[in-house]
Amino acid sequence: MSSGKSIGPVRAWALAAGGMVGGGIYISLGVVIEAAGSWAWLSFAIAGLAALISAYSYGTLSNQFGRSGGAFEFLEEMDHPGIAGSLSWLLIIGYTLTISVYAYAFGHYIAHSFGGSEMIIRALALGIAVLMIGLNLMGAGKLTGVEVVIVTGNLLILVVLAVMGMLEWNPAALGDGVPAKPISAAFIGAAVIFISYEGFQLLAYEYNDLVEPKKFFVPVLVSASIFVVAIYVAVTLGATMILGAGGVVDGKEVALSNAAERILGLPGLIGMTVAAAFATSAAINSTLFSTAKLAARIAKDKELPKFWGHKNGNDIPDRAVITLGVIAGILAITGSLSSLVEAASLVFVTTFGVVNYVCARTMAGRNMIAWSGTFLCVTIGIVLVYHLANSRLVPLMILAVLILVSIFLRPLMLSHRGDH
Repeated sequence: MSSGKSIGPVRAWALAAGGMVGGGIYISLGVVIEAAGSWAWLSFAIAGLAALISAYSYGTLSNQFGRSGGAFEFLEEMDHPGIAGSLSWLLIIGYTLTISVYAYAFGHYIAHSFGGSEMIIRALALGIAVLMIGLNLMGAGKLTGVEVVIVTGNLLILVVLAVMGMLEWNPAALGDGVPAKPISAAFIGAAVIFISYEGFQLLAYEYNDLVEPKKFFVPVLVSASIFVVAIYVAVTLGATMILGAGGVVDGKEVALSNAAERILGLPGLIGMTVAAAFATSAAINSTLFSTAKLAARIAKDKELPKFWGHKNGNDIPDRAVITLGVIAGILAITGSLSSLVEAASLVFVTTFGVVNYVCARTMAGRNMIAWSGTFLCVTIGIVLVYHLANSRLVPLMILAVLILVSIFLRPLMLSHRGDH
């Protein structure tokens, strides 16, 4: 198109939905059941409500400012460059953790299909990270047409699994094999798997490429979020009916493959493995691409060292792609699933809370929705910090140090380098 805008509303909807489902449900189901027991479905609903309101705030603010950039751009436009810089560092940390989670899931799902060893799992996780680094460096980081095809197939197989599982309806399976939890545990579950909903915000970085965004962007983000919440709740119920809660937790790294194989046999295992492989690899590819672009954009505003802004002959931020991809690959082969998921979730619940707060302060007359999102994100964040302090203190302390560095040491580091 002569206008340069290439993403219409249907494709944008698919990318928003795919950004969330792309890796989220494959790695979060066992984690949330472990945390919330029979209330796991409610955990997805609570986290989904926070994400839905945040999607509304993202869309509203993007239309207000009329530019790509997401949370960083919102705070820049409000003349808070320091806060924008600190939040951008946190986002880069969160996206890197997310890529590592997707690589972790890729390695486990592929290796599980042929009984691969732990070494094979790690080789696959690291290999997919290296492959996506290469694709990004060649300029293939944003293949929206391919992503839409992957999203469609991914959603189809998840719907089939959910429907077939719920045909086996047995409410006792929701708590079978796991300790009984009070309904309040649903908030812990919502907190630990918040990462499952972060993907829609990547579309905010493509705002300038959307066709008629002021007309379609908010409805696209909101409707995609509602759909994904419904998918997550349905898959949680369906897979648990098939395996029982204890069965999901015991094989949490590959829970959906186990459920598909149980209900459909070998074709189910093959279908879910293929879906997981394509969904997680596409999510790695697009997240790495968007994060590298974000890093280059931030470096341009001197909120990151100039190193991150360097581009190769394909106009790709090559140093950012390589650095982020390598770090994510290392985390994927050294970290535990729960630690990676929960650390990333804390970053994104913080980001969503900030965006909702900015929307509430900026958009007069529409602020009750955004204020409710702010309150919900703060509540989930407090619950997650409490949970991490009691169960995963070391990851929490590492993340706390990174947060303190991004807030307090970042200005000094940039000033010392002459970049700020």
